[in-house]
Amino acid sequence: MTPSRHKAMTSSAQVESKGASRLEAVRVTLTQGEKKLVSASAEIMGDRPDNDDIAFLHTILCQVGLPRSRPEGTTFERRSGGSALLIESGRLWDGRNFVQQPLPYGSMPRLILAWMNTYAVRFNTPEIPVGDSASEFLRMLGQPNSGGKRGAFTTLRKQVQALSACRMTLGFNANGRVHTYDGKPIKHFEAWMPASDQQRPLWPGLVTFSDDYYTTLRAHAVPLDLRALIALKGSALAMDIYTWLADRLHRIDGRPVVLHWTNLREQFGQEYQGKEPDKDFKKKFLPALQTVMAVYPEAKVKQVTGGLLLASSPPPVPYRITR
Repeated sequence: MTPSRHKAMTSSAQVESKGASRLEAVRVTLTQGEKKLVSASAEIMGDRPDNDDIAFLHTILCQVGLPRSRPEGTTFERRSGGSALLIESGRLWDGRNFVQQPLPYGSMPRLILAWMNTYAVRFNTPEIPVGDSASEFLRMLGQPNSGGKRGAFTTLRKQVQALSACRMTLGFNANGRVHTYDGKPIKHFEAWMPASDQQRPLWPGLVTFSDDYYTTLRAHAVPLDLRALIALKGSALAMDIYTWLADRLHRIDGRPVVLHWTNLREQFGQEYQGKEPDKDFKKKFLPALQTVMAVYPEAKVKQVTGGLLLASSPPPVPYRITR
């Protein structure tokens, strides 16, 4: 072997070694959530959802979502064009007193609502046995059945109670008129009382949707791929973008629609109010959108100057499955 060839082979081996090291470094730096996202993306692209993979969300909550982080105060408002949602926290009876509940926020109440909606739609009932299904729900999310102040059971309990107590007011414009709908999605919250003060706090048993919510849910339930929701559970913003696109894209008729950053910020990020609110919002929105595209591969969404271009796309759950 000539010295020059030996040197070339040595250099090549060094390059390959460095490349392998970099690849290994990439593998090491992937978070658990990113690994699950990659796995879910591959599964969704390879297999269409079956009945067990389908979840439902009310069309209104696909357009205007719950708070994503803990809000200050007892009210929260979100707008989208001619529609707006006002959420007010409420109180629950604990057997001795009416206890003030916080506003629901974050990924957990979104998943809880999808879970309860799906049970209601699938079994044709407004009554959801939360207590009997809690362990199964947490296993589905890959959450340990842990207690404690920050455990999964504790988070689930608090968010179910917050959802059960809150009131939602919807305002929207239609046919030259303005409308206000005021109501509670959950009309009855039944819980197991602790036998003593040493036992764990009030635990949800049965939740019953109000007649209005249940009726409109049956008529306006948006089917979602549960695998995508679970993969996105690390980001409430990504979950909101996914549910919005699932409801919006397949209803575009004809030419694509351009949405400007100001309009998108009004819908998804009105909390950004600094010197350059649209720019600050884009920094958060675009990475979240990329994760959504990984689990909604048929979504035709493109960034253009000044905003996003949305084109008609198949829904994440094919029509034939939900009919």
